[in-house]
Amino acid sequence: MDLCDYNAYELSEMLESRQISSFELVQSVIGRIKRVDKKLNSFITVCEEEAFDWAKQIDNNRAEGKKLSALAGIPIGVKDNIAVKDIRMTCGSKMLESFISPYNATVIDKLEQNGVVVVGKLNMDEFAMGSSTENSYFGAVKNPFDMQRVAGGSSGGCAAAVSSGECALAIGSDTGGSIRQPASFCGIVGLKPTYGCVSRYGLTAFASSFDQIGPMCRCVKDAAMLLDVIAGHDKHDSTSVDTHFGDYYKSLNNTIKGLRIGVPRGLIESSAQTEVLSSFDKALGVFEDCGALISDIEFENTQYALPAYYVISSAEASSNLARFDGVRYGYRAKDYKDLNDMYVKTRTQGFGDECKRRIMLGTFVLSEGYYDSYYLKALSAV
Repeated sequence: MDLCDYNAYELSEMLESRQISSFELVQSVIGRIKRVDKKLNSFITVCEEEAFDWAKQIDNNRAEGKKLSALAGIPIGVKDNIAVKDIRMTCGSKMLESFISPYNATVIDKLEQNGVVVVGKLNMDEFAMGSSTENSYFGAVKNPFDMQRVAGGSSGGCAAAVSSGECALAIGSDTGGSIRQPASFCGIVGLKPTYGCVSRYGLTAFASSFDQIGPMCRCVKDAAMLLDVIAGHDKHDSTSVDTHFGDYYKSLNNTIKGLRIGVPRGLIESSAQTEVLSSFDKALGVFEDCGALISDIEFENTQYALPAYYVISSAEASSNLARFDGVRYGYRAKDYKDLNDMYVKTRTQGFGDECKRRIMLGTFVLSEGYYDSYYLKALSAV
C-alpha cells in the first residue's frame, strides 16, 4: 500500500516513530496527483514546490527534537475558496482565474502553526454554488469510484482528492450540504461543524449566514484530529463563538450509552431510496447496540426548508458577489464603452450560468416590492 493510502492518524504514528519522513509522504501524494488527476480533475492548483519545502522544514524540526503537532507533516488539500497566502484562489470561477491571495484564512494559519502541509487548492462549483462540481470554470470533477458519475459538490474536489489518495486530509466549506453530500458520494467522512465553531475569516462568502468550513477525511478519527486544529474563536470573525468546544479526538473514546438520537423518519422515508434506507437503518442498529436511544421526531414546516434556503442564500449571494465588478481585482472585460458597460460585460463574461441564476434570483427577492413577499417570509420560516 502506498503511503498516500493510509489514514492521517496512522501516518501521524508513522511520522512520530520515524518510520517515514514528511518528505517521503509528500512525494507519495504528489506522485498520486500526477498519475490520476488528469482524469479526476480534483486540483486547480498543485503547490508542489511549497509542499516539499514545508515537508523538509517539518522533518528538520522533528530531527532536532522539537515538539510537533500530531498532524505535523501530513498533506492537506484546501478548497479553492479558502485563502492561502501567495497561492492562487479562483473559487472555481473565471472571475478570479488569476487572483493571488495576499493573506491566509484563519484556518490556514492554524494548519501552518500545526505543521500541516498544504499540497494544493481543490476544484469546486463556482463560488460554491452547486451540488455536483460540474459548475466549475475549470471543468467537472469525476467520482473516483466511477468516472461517469459526479463527485458531488460544491466541495467535490476535496471529496475526490481524499478518496483517491491525492491528499490525506482536506478542508471544504458547507452552505447547504457542500461538505456532507460530496463526502457521501465519494465514500469518505465529511463534517459541517456547528455554525461559529470554525472561523470563516478568509473564506470567500456565498451565503454568510450558512457558510461553515469543515473537515473532509477518510475516517472519523482523522476528522476529529483535524477539527481539533481548526476549531476555536477568532477575533477576525464576528460570527465566531467564544467558547471551549472540547477535545474531539479524545472524546471518541467516550461511550454513547444513554445518548438520545433523534430521527426525522417521515422526512427521510419520503425522499430516500430503498437501498439508502436500508443502510441508514443498519447504522441506527449499530448505535442501538452501543447503548444509544433512538427516538423518531418530527420537524414542522419542512416543506418550506428548501425554498427558504434558496431565497435566503441567493439573496446573500447577490449581495456578497456584488464586489466582483472588475474595478479593484479579478477579471475585467477588455472592450467597453463606459463604467456601466464595463460592469455589465465583466460580470456577464466572468460569472458562469449557475452564479448568474442565483444572483438574479437574489436581486429579485431583495428588490422593492418583493422584499416583504419573499425574503422576509423566508426568514420567518427558519
